[in-house]
Amino acid sequence: MSAAIKNVTVIGSGLMGAGIAQVAAQTGHIVTMVDIDEMAVNKAEKRIGDSIKRVAKKKFGEDGDGAAEFISGSISRLGTSTDAVASVGSADLVVEAIVENVNVKKKLFADLDKAAPSHTIFASNTSSLSIAAIADATTRKDRFGGLHFFNPVPVMKLLEVVRIPETSQETYESMCDWGKAMGKVTVECKDTPGFIVNRLLIPYTLEAIRLLER
Repeated sequence: MSAAIKNVTVIGSGLMGAGIAQVAAQTGHIVTMVDIDEMAVNKAEKRIGDSIKRVAKKKFGEDGDGAAEFISGSISRLGTSTDAVASVGSADLVVEAIVENVNVKKKLFADLDKAAPSHTIFASNTSSLSIAAIADATTRKDRFGGLHFFNPVPVMKLLEVVRIPETSQETYESMCDWGKAMGKVTVECKDTPGFIVNRLLIPYTLEAIRLLER
């Protein structure tokens, strides 16, 4: 039986990180969004607040009380931090959404591995890098996987759940259950270049270019 994910730490407050944090907070999870300085998290927090208001307007229409409760509840579940290591002390899941540099990601996860509880699942939102290579920096390969969201996260329903050979079935099921709780449609992926969507997208794009050339 998979363990329920309730407390989530999202590392990175760019478009992807902020989007993941927003949807998690909207769906009842306690979220800590982390970035390297206050300016970054404050900017992301404002962007999330504006986005939640738009979601509430669409979701509740003329129901002002329902919209207000949705907005206040979502925002109350979202905290911020500039200390990644300190932010994972009670996390059930850590989702990394930082720069697409494997060495930077490995350094981050190596640091987090020492601070996070033993049950904490680690996941990267990378769209192109090897999950196995990133997981090598940790001692918890059985609790490591990929959670590849699509931009904009509050709108796009698909979530690629990537597993490496060491990913345990419980970890995989927990990530899938969390994705479904976020309202996403989850698909299982192997740790292969491009996963599924980008693996298909590149040939489509190249063929379009060839057609134009011809």
